[in-house]
Amino acid sequence: MKLLILGGTKFLGRHLTEAALTAGHEVTLFNRGQTNTGLFPDVEQLHGDRDTAEGLAVLAGRRWDAVVDTSGYIPRHVRDSATVLKDAVEHYTFISTISVYANDIALNADESAALQTLADPTVEVVTGESYGGLKVLCEQAAEQVMPGRVLHVRSGLIVGPHDHTDRFTYWPVRVSQGGEMLTPGSPAAATQFVDARDQAAWIIRMAEAHTAGIFNLTGPSTPCTLGDVLATSQTVSGSSATFTWVSEEFLAAQQVAPWADIPCWLPDADNNMQKLSINKALEKGFTTRPLAETIADTLAWFTARPDPQLRAGISRQREAELLAAWKQQRSASN
Repeated sequence: MKLLILGGTKFLGRHLTEAALTAGHEVTLFNRGQTNTGLFPDVEQLHGDRDTAEGLAVLAGRRWDAVVDTSGYIPRHVRDSATVLKDAVEHYTFISTISVYANDIALNADESAALQTLADPTVEVVTGESYGGLKVLCEQAAEQVMPGRVLHVRSGLIVGPHDHTDRFTYWPVRVSQGGEMLTPGSPAAATQFVDARDQAAWIIRMAEAHTAGIFNLTGPSTPCTLGDVLATSQTVSGSSATFTWVSEEFLAAQQVAPWADIPCWLPDADNNMQKLSINKALEKGFTTRPLAETIADTLAWFTARPDPQLRAGISRQREAELLAAWKQQRSASN
């Protein structure tokens, strides 16, 4: 298969490129040439900015069997790219997000759940508030240009080696450092995430088969809790860390923001977003590797990378302050 990847050098994109090459496909990357420029020196790379017609011109006159769009955040960009490629490819994969779903999503919601809407659908500034609504419009733009030929991948939290956000990475790394840890809510709180390598391998198989439709793609394939992540991180790293579970009410009173300050955690009332149904993807052969493997590989990557500073999670100083305040509160209540 001749595969075009829009992006292809950052996190999921690089794993997609590696998965496609491992499967023996001929890969072309299209991007601005600004991220991880030394990667894949033997792969054809076309450079351009999809924000302009001139930037997309380098794609004209070429043919591929399929395209994977990892970098579409603005509907206009997706529409313009799909328009250029509609006669050049047979299949279009658009990397979307579970953030497309409405805030009051139901338990075990599937792909038919209600979606986000934007008060101003012409906005092109990606923020926490506009991100999900823009992705909805991106999905619609791709489908309008290439009806019945688009695979919409609604990704959950993507994790594993080369994750530039460190949202999942925070937990294995913090556990490995040992000591008393502040942990939010309950160890039974559900959590969902997908190893980028599992996601990439499945997407390449779906592109090979020209599978279209909308799929929630998160995991693991069996239910997982935050307690499972911590316990497995402890086993993998050999850590002697101890976990102090503090209440949602305490964290709210201390102005600790779910997900932003403490990643991979949402209060129970909002946590249905981490309880989505992935049955449709499982029926199409989606599989996930053992949690211990994702954690071990994430730790190995983090340890080897030149920048040891975590980009997510509360600082050790803030954690100590919160633990002290929690113990004081508990002592006073007793």
